Amino acid sequence: MLRWFGVQEGDEVIVPAYTYCATANVVMHCGAKVVFVDISEDFNISLQAVKNAITENTKVIMPVDYGGFPCDYDELNALVRSPEIKQIFKATNPIQKTLGRILVLSDAAHSIGATYKGKRTGALTDVTVFSFHAVKNLTTSEGGAIALNLPEPFNNDEVYQELCIKTLHGQNKDALAKTKPGAWRYDVIEAGYKMNMTDIMASIGLVELARYDEENIVKRKHIFNLYTEAFSKKQWALIPEYKNDDKETSYHLYALRIKGASEIQRDEIIAKIFEKQVSVNVHFVPVPMMTFYKNLGYDISNYPESFNHYKNVITLPVYFDLDDEKVATVIDAVVRSVEEVVSGLNV
Repeated sequence: MLRWFGVQEGDEVIVPAYTYCATANVVMHCGAKVVFVDISEDFNISLQAVKNAITENTKVIMPVDYGGFPCDYDELNALVRSPEIKQIFKATNPIQKTLGRILVLSDAAHSIGATYKGKRTGALTDVTVFSFHAVKNLTTSEGGAIALNLPEPFNNDEVYQELCIKTLHGQNKDALAKTKPGAWRYDVIEAGYKMNMTDIMASIGLVELARYDEENIVKRKHIFNLYTEAFSKKQWALIPEYKNDDKETSYHLYALRIKGASEIQRDEIIAKIFEKQVSVNVHFVPVPMMTFYKNLGYDISNYPESFNHYKNVITLPVYFDLDDEKVATVIDAVVRSVEEVVSGLNV
């Protein structure tokens, strides 16, 4: 999508420091500059930090729906449409001139099925990208999807057709179209990519999609609620926000934070949880802490909220076959491990 929008060397793309590296890597692939910004209390990109980071070189803002919890899209959409910000924008190709402003490209890898003010993720901003990787709520084992919601005068169907060409080596007909009588001839109209989903992967996704709202989300919500019921009794537990009057998560990640714990203590807690035969994780190590980005000059000290969230977070298992007994095992392992490591937190 960045390539479609014409992002190139000299351009800037605003990305939250607290995300997986893929969000930033794609900017690097276009030769553009990653502009990291800090996050808010809910793990999502800070609107004020975004506003402060916008320059005449900014072409795209890439918010990330952390853990499946939607960002503040009304505010982000209003920001890029404001006369003050539109005046700064410098278009360098016809697509950018047509939009006339910064593109909001949502990284919704976690948030298929989430809602924001009565709307589903995918309909909240200009373009939304979903991931169907094996660890995601809805999987095709690999792959993903793009949801187009570009404003007029864009024709989203036409953009879709253009993107289909890009996914098949720049070929203007797919295999099905060429099977029609006399329709074997095709053309290659650009140097495209090979990134179309296979039929087998798509068939997995259709089954997953059919049961997603009625079964998958329901089960994941139940697990979230069991965790919250247990950990809300502990003064050391910082419960993740996953539902309010405007938003409801897709229940992808349960990001439990340990109040007052240092990064070293958090790591020790995780080690003790694993000793109890329970697997947990950390989502994520902020991208500016990664060697590649550190070598480019990025410094995590410039993103204090990102580090503060990272240093004491533990993401707990949430998956369809996790029954109540196993949830209880996870809770017990976490509670005992925290209280073994951090003195004074056994309340």
